[in-house]
Order: sequence, then structure tokens, then C-alpha cells
Amino acid sequence: MTTAANDNIAILVSLNDACRMTSLSRTMLNRYRAEGRFPSAVELGDRRIAFVRQEVTDWVAAKIASRAAA
Repeated sequence: MTTAANDNIAILVSLNDACRMTSLSRTMLNRYRAEGRFPSAVELGDRRIAFVRQEVTDWVAAKIASRAAA
């Protein structure tokens, strides 16, 4: 059950989920991260990262919007 109190909680998605959301390969997504062209990852452990779902969604929306502006 979703309540208003839960609406502001950031949801994390895995690298694989971010790849699916953006249609980018892991290699390309990591290249974009290294170049500062993709939202920063949240380090969860020594070898585990995730991304804030809303930041990935906003990144996709910006790509779509830039298509319309071009």
C-alpha cells in the first residue's frame, strides 16, 4: 500500500535495470558515467552500485526532450 509518507522515498535500481530503462549496454552506460553524462551511482558495497530511479527517468525524459528541440 502506497501512502503519502512513502512518496518521497528514493527508489534505487540496479545497473542492469538502468540499462533496461535506457536501452544502453552496460559498457555504454559505464562510459557515460565516466564522462559525467549519466546520473551518479550510489555505492551500496564494495562491488555493488545502484541508481536513483527518478534520476534515470529524468535523464531519459531529457533525452526525449532534446530530440524535440533539435
